[in-house]
Amino acid sequence: MNTIALRINDFLKDFPPFNLLTKSQLIEISKAVDVHYLENGSAIFDINQPIEQYFYVVKNGAIGLFDQNNQLIDQCDEGDIFGLRALIRKGTYILKAKAIEESVLYSISSELLNTYITTNAEASQFLMQSFVANTKVINNSEDSVIITNDVLYSDLQSVDYSKHPITCSKITTIKEASIIMTDNHVGSIVVVEQERPIGIITDKDLRTKIATGKHKINDLVSSIMSSPVITYPKTITVAEAQIAMLRHKITHLCITEDGTVNTKLIGILSEHDIIVLREHNASSLVKEIRRSKSSEQLKNIRNRAQDLIERYLDQNIPIDIVARIISSINDAITKRIIDIALSKMPSKPPAEFVWLSIGSQGRQEQLLLTDQDNAIVFEDVDAQDYDKTKTYFLELSDFITKDLEAVGFELCPAEMMANNPKWCLSVTEWSDQFHKWITTPDQNSLMLSTIFFDYDNVYGDKTLVKQLSERIFQSIESNDIFLTYLGRNALQNPPPLSFFRQFLVEANGEHKDYFDIKARAIMPLVDAARLLILSHNIKSVNNTIERYEKLVELEPQNKDTYLFCIDAFKDLLRFRTEQGLANKDSGRFIDLESLSKGNRLKLKRSFKAVKSIQELITTRFKLSQLM
Repeated sequence: MNTIALRINDFLKDFPPFNLLTKSQLIEISKAVDVHYLENGSAIFDINQPIEQYFYVVKNGAIGLFDQNNQLIDQCDEGDIFGLRALIRKGTYILKAKAIEESVLYSISSELLNTYITTNAEASQFLMQSFVANTKVINNSEDSVIITNDVLYSDLQSVDYSKHPITCSKITTIKEASIIMTDNHVGSIVVVEQERPIGIITDKDLRTKIATGKHKINDLVSSIMSSPVITYPKTITVAEAQIAMLRHKITHLCITEDGTVNTKLIGILSEHDIIVLREHNASSLVKEIRRSKSSEQLKNIRNRAQDLIERYLDQNIPIDIVARIISSINDAITKRIIDIALSKMPSKPPAEFVWLSIGSQGRQEQLLLTDQDNAIVFEDVDAQDYDKTKTYFLELSDFITKDLEAVGFELCPAEMMANNPKWCLSVTEWSDQFHKWITTPDQNSLMLSTIFFDYDNVYGDKTLVKQLSERIFQSIESNDIFLTYLGRNALQNPPPLSFFRQFLVEANGEHKDYFDIKARAIMPLVDAARLLILSHNIKSVNNTIERYEKLVELEPQNKDTYLFCIDAFKDLLRFRTEQGLANKDSGRFIDLESLSKGNRLKLKRSFKAVKSIQELITTRFKLSQLM
């Protein structure tokens, strides 16, 4: 071994996965490694660039991984590897890599990866762990959250394999098997014996073993089948499947009852299935949204997002992560609609503006298609320009709200939308409006406050939102009584159980005898979180779970109560979503007769969290004196 290869070997042997390889495996890799010297600022690869057949190890220096907004996502130092997940995932890079110091890199080819690393059990296990460890979750970069979270969870979720594998017996002829494959439009057929897989034939086998004349068409399938087959249980994840296919140099996996060849075949998973899965994840939907030209195209994408919700729930992905992903899709749709609407306008906006989502979408908790709640804030303009400016934004908002309706977000019955002159205001007008609500907290003001305090900047000038937030909190600080009234409002819906511990249902109207999970269970937790976070003068946290997490940090003495509320809120949000998907509605009103005993008990447990947080609010804001 030459001197350079020896130095590479001595370096790599101290870092995983190379320290898990045999001596001979590492020597062969070290001989074939390429060495790269990079000056500070030099790029290795860029976003949307086709993935090269290499991954990299940092020998010296530091490499930064950046998102599309040039935000540093991760820093790789001596011994760190990067580009590995991209190499296994294939396609294009979703991050940019560049040297942030003078650096030396080793590049290792996919051929070396397949030959020496994925075939080593311990090193292969490290690859699985790296799928998680090398992924960072980003929450403050407009579309980055959708990309990083979704890539992570699509890698770790169970795959959606074909549950109706096409099979034949070992005494079937190759010709008969080919006809079966053709009739069923599949690229593989599993050879079974007593329902257990013993071999597999693919289109590639027919090309390389039959078309070449090596075997005759009337030979038995047993003469050309690949055997033994590689089997996995139905819980196999996308990452596991990709690594297994790399390790064994195959394109199909057999799914059996217990993951071994000794039990019944229940499915087949192909490399194509994984590609399809990746084409239908949130990241790919967002890319489609950006290319869309009409509300009809966006509606189709949003309908597919509903399917995504079902798949994520089936895989038991945390409901708060699902909510963030779907909210990011909703935001991307709204941004695209605004861009389309701006192109329809006769001129550019006469002033800077920001489009706000309010209510559940403002809190990033809107999973199902519900009615839209939104508003516009535009910068202060001279008095002589005000009417013209407001007219422009009302016309723009009309285009936007109508396209949102076409996508599936119904118009708000209460007209809490940006095309309503009441909710299309300048920064000063919005500040004055909030000040009025805060200083004269009647029932209507409190109701509006609970909606408009949960706002999220979806499009436009963020500085306008910052100005508005600062003025709102100045008003709150000078009017402490507002929080007391807001606290009393938060107690309007007590825990939804009667004296006899029965569910409180709607007494009349369209939903008579149905349970209102939103008003009676979810909103009390939302209202409590909002009130408590406002009392701490926290401006930037709108999501209910994040509010409770922040309260755990601020009030460790109440940690158990807040954690209880987080668990209850997740349960309620998931339950409402499942009910909505099952009934093809908003999931708000539930027929209790259709619930299992287990689900009833789960619901009742969440009511204890409502009771606990309302007792805390009653004590803190001395509300018992006002009741």
